[in-house]
This record gives sequence, structure tokens and C-alpha cells, in this order.
Amino acid sequence: MGVRYDSEKQRFVFDFEHDGQEDIVSLTGNGYEVEAFGKCFYYGYEFGEDVSGALRSSFIQHVKFSENLQEDPALTQFIQKAVNDLSHRINLYDYDLVVMPESSSRVNNYMLRYIYRFAQPTLRKMELVKNLPANISFDMDAFTEAYLNDVLENGRPRYTENQKEEVRHQIGQMLDLIHRKDYFTIAKDVKKSRFRPYMMEFLRFASPADEQLCRTIREQNVLVIDDVTTSGSTLGEVLRTLRILNEDNHISIFSLIGRKDLMADMAG
Repeated sequence: MGVRYDSEKQRFVFDFEHDGQEDIVSLTGNGYEVEAFGKCFYYGYEFGEDVSGALRSSFIQHVKFSENLQEDPALTQFIQKAVNDLSHRINLYDYDLVVMPESSSRVNNYMLRYIYRFAQPTLRKMELVKNLPANISFDMDAFTEAYLNDVLENGRPRYTENQKEEVRHQIGQMLDLIHRKDYFTIAKDVKKSRFRPYMMEFLRFASPADEQLCRTIREQNVLVIDDVTTSGSTLGEVLRTLRILNEDNHISIFSLIGRKDLMADMAG
């Protein structure tokens, strides 16, 4: 199936029977499962290679912020079809916990309710919410190990102690600014920054009970879901938050719309 844009009527047209050359979004087919984030990453749809950024953004807004999702049969079928395909690739009955990031989009909650059809009564839900900017921290030890302690081919340190201290000072100034910003400004400003992987605690558990649950479960199957994955930064934060508590669980990731070249982009 595919989705095309009718420019004359200025609306998206869902075709659940056929693929077309003008489709902007299509079922992923053989690219449905990729290795990303060090985990198995599944996704239902991907954009065509030649789709403009403006059209991508318009469709994402249409999916995420439909005024009444449940009264839009084309959009609900669009979501259901992706979850149905997921259920054919992994056994949702084998999953114990589903985790999703807080979102103003209604898609995640709708996906969750539909997944319950396959997984009740054992599946439990957990939501990670945005943290206060003042609580965001920086993993200086990991950054020092990865960058500041780097050596040249001749074995000499790449940076002098004075240079390392200057970088640490700059990071301290950056954190001071972040602590005074709002969450969405932070997300935009640091998205492409080389410091991004070392910034911690963007997300937190919605309740102490959720955090305790995540601390206590061991060697269970966890499904992380999100509506749209572009840069991968949100899913990266979800996984980091879960791994801080324990690394014993088997985590799979599902995004309604994703990208098979995600890891190449993140590495670049």
C-alpha cells in the first residue's frame, strides 16, 4: 500500500491495495527490520527517496496531530496495517512491557490500544516524560574517554591538558545555558551537536512506580514504540533511560514511520 498527495485537492490519499510511483509513503517490505541503536528496529512505513522535506513534514503533521484520530478511518487503518505486519514478524504475546515517550501526538496511545488486542492481559505500559531542563546532565567521563583522551598515530595525546580544560569549561557553559532554556529549544539546539550522545536525563519515568517496575524486571521482553523516527534522538534517550536501571531485558523497537538508513545518518 502507499500514500500519495493530491495537490489539486491538497489532501493525502491512502491506497490500501496498490503501490504507485507517486507514493510519498510506502510499506517497508524487505527493509522492515534493521539493526539500529544496537537493537532490533522494526518500522511500518518509510518515505520515498525523492519526497521533499516540506511534504514529509506536512504528512508527519497530518499523522501526529489529526484532530480526531479515531474518526479518521484511513489513518486508523494506516496504523493498524503497520501493527498487523509487526505481529507477523514478532510474537506480541511474548512481550511483557511496552514503553513509549511522552508525546502530544495521539498515535502512540492508539498504537498501544491496538497492540493490546494481540498482547493482553499480560502486557504492561510505561511512559517516559520530558525532564526539567535543570535536571539535564553531561557524561563527562564517557566524553573524556571517547574524545579528550584520544591519541595520535605516534602514541602522543591529541590534546594538551590546557586544551582539555578549555573544552570542559565550554561544556560547563553550555550546560548553564541549557538549564535556563525550555525543553523544545534544547532539543532543537543540540540535535546535531557532537555533545548530544553524552547529554543525560532528557527523559524521566512518569511515576516512581514505573521506575521501580523497570528496576525490578529482569530478562523480560520489552517493546519500545514511537510514532515517527527521523533523527533517532528520542528513541536513543528512551533506551539510555532504560539501560541506566538494568541491561538484562530484551528490547525491541517499533516506529510507525522510520528509516532503514538511520544508523548511517546518526554516524555521519
